[in-house]
Amino acid sequence: MDTQGTGIKPLVAELTGIRQPHPPVWFMRQAGRYLPEYQRLRREQPDFLRFCATPALTIEAALQPLRRFPLDAAIVFSDILVIPHALGRSVRFVEGEGPVLEPLTRAAEIEALAVDAVADRLQPVFASVRGLRAALADDVSLIGFAGSPWTLAVYMIEGRGGTQGERARAFSYAQPALFARLMERLSAAIVASLVGQVQAGADVLQLFDSWAGTLAAEPFRRWVIEPTAAIVRALKAAVPGVPLIGFPRGAGLGYQAYAAETGLDAVSLDASVPPAWAAAVLQPRMAVQGNLDNVLLATGGAALAAQVDRICAALADGRFVFNLGHGVLPETPPEHVAAVAAQVRGWQRSLR
Repeated sequence: MDTQGTGIKPLVAELTGIRQPHPPVWFMRQAGRYLPEYQRLRREQPDFLRFCATPALTIEAALQPLRRFPLDAAIVFSDILVIPHALGRSVRFVEGEGPVLEPLTRAAEIEALAVDAVADRLQPVFASVRGLRAALADDVSLIGFAGSPWTLAVYMIEGRGGTQGERARAFSYAQPALFARLMERLSAAIVASLVGQVQAGADVLQLFDSWAGTLAAEPFRRWVIEPTAAIVRALKAAVPGVPLIGFPRGAGLGYQAYAAETGLDAVSLDASVPPAWAAAVLQPRMAVQGNLDNVLLATGGAALAAQVDRICAALADGRFVFNLGHGVLPETPPEHVAAVAAQVRGWQRSLR
């Protein structure tokens, strides 16, 4: 069945088990550097954290792809590192280098994290959600998001991205009780952020665990699955009925336990996950989202169209949201995004 006349947005409907005539489609990092209008907007405020704290700019950035492409969702324009910043840690973005943080190393620094201040300090994000919700069409879902505890811990301990989380992994092995305390405090901050986004108007939430694939099997369970499950329980108690998507990038075979044990409503797949395996193992349990290679999206051509068809053919018989296996790359031609969105929109599925 479809959602005509029900008042349920297509993405929300698909995630909650009401399959749509075509798979809903949106793209991770659909607002950003590949759009010339975004590049012009960024020149108004080159400091990225200040940009993220300026609702007039973030609302415009989030709306830009919706004006170009037939998408079923907008995602609030922010960054996962606004939470460490709200917790009182030094965070800055350096051109050509990415995020730079003051490395967290001591127990006193963990105890000093200002969890109780997070909701107040994230008011610009919540204002962006409210303004974006007011600007969106009634059938377009609004996705709020946060980084997951393990990924935030990696950034905070390493002091930057682009690593394999060696320092964070060593910390977790050497001082597991202290590391668990850090994860508890990060989880509380994440819940505060996500509840605030729902209260401001988000109707879907996604957790990004970008560094999940750096962990061995047992640490993956302890530092990814268990904290995620605790966050999901807290969210389902605080904001029941809001679909929750998790993205444990690079999890490999860990996707199966992640899907089975976290309580999420959907799992987002990176490009390494075979769609046929996801259809057989994951879809019977939950909706799946993904998983086009973002390099292929940037490259284009016949191979792109063929892979979109293969993904849809493998996954569209179940609960499925079309997306990428990671975010849109800066060098991606916007016309490639338009072509894929139109192709997915044209995919007719059986609703028997």
